[in-house]
Amino acid sequence: MSLHIKLSSLAVAALCTLPLTGFAQDAWPSKPITLIVTYPAGGAADMLARLVAPKMSATLGQPVVIENRAGGAGQVGAAVVARSKPDGYTLMVDGGGYAINPTLFPKLPYDTAKAFTPIGILGVFPLVLVVTPNYGAKSVSELVEMAKAAPNSISYASPGTGSTQHLATEQFLQQAKVKMVHVPYKGGSPAMADVMGGHVPVYVANIGSSLSNMKAAKLRPLAVMASRRSPSLPDVPTLAEAGVANAEAYEWNGMFLPAGVPPEIVSKLSAALKSALDAPEVKEKIASVGGESFSGGNAEVISFIQQQTQRMGKVVRDGNIRPE
Repeated sequence: MSLHIKLSSLAVAALCTLPLTGFAQDAWPSKPITLIVTYPAGGAADMLARLVAPKMSATLGQPVVIENRAGGAGQVGAAVVARSKPDGYTLMVDGGGYAINPTLFPKLPYDTAKAFTPIGILGVFPLVLVVTPNYGAKSVSELVEMAKAAPNSISYASPGTGSTQHLATEQFLQQAKVKMVHVPYKGGSPAMADVMGGHVPVYVANIGSSLSNMKAAKLRPLAVMASRRSPSLPDVPTLAEAGVANAEAYEWNGMFLPAGVPPEIVSKLSAALKSALDAPEVKEKIASVGGESFSGGNAEVISFIQQQTQRMGKVVRDGNIRPE
């Protein structure tokens, strides 16, 4: 074979690879996408994931399949996503633990700041400071006065050490400069049940899971731990209005990719998520359980997560909180 023929063959082969490469990129997604939820089925993270997944699937033209990988305050599922191939076929829905774990746990199986790319916030749920209905404190100021008069004489419940609700309560106590006794439970349901039953008087509740009990007068809300009043509880003041500033706290759920996914795929997934969250029925469902839709683009998402990480990290450090 002459040198000319060899060179021509090589040139043709090289050219043939170009459209194939371009086609592979343009064809994304060409198979189902796995959405790993780092919490069990039935919770807020799972509900939100199942709310947006079908709409993202319709936009992307491929099934979005949900897998619940619970455990380790979100670490089990997050570790799977951190190790996954950065090709856009593995997504994650995580919660407030994403912002807590880097400070709470001395050694994680991944570096949170480097392992993930956030693409959106699915919902934000204000937390509410509540007490047993017949408890003596009828307001935040009365509760603070009682706690100051007798330090560590009042108990408060939480779904567990290091949970968002535990740290939200600790932040409130740090800002109010009072001390109470922490009573951790294995989950929010038993904690809230004991508060309603009068066994523990104080609790910071997720507005979504506690709204019906507040409306039924099974819990008395003292303040919403948000920057503004909740449309679901318009007559309940914020903590700042009640006299305790800089103690905002939320439960929230975000969607993430492993770091390193090509920008064009990140953009497609971000757009598909935004389209799902903009759907009126999705907004209505989130609002119906006391949640709020997140407004803002990618920069606002990153800023919100950074702020939550810094805020919760400070509470952990100042309170010398350690995982059980």
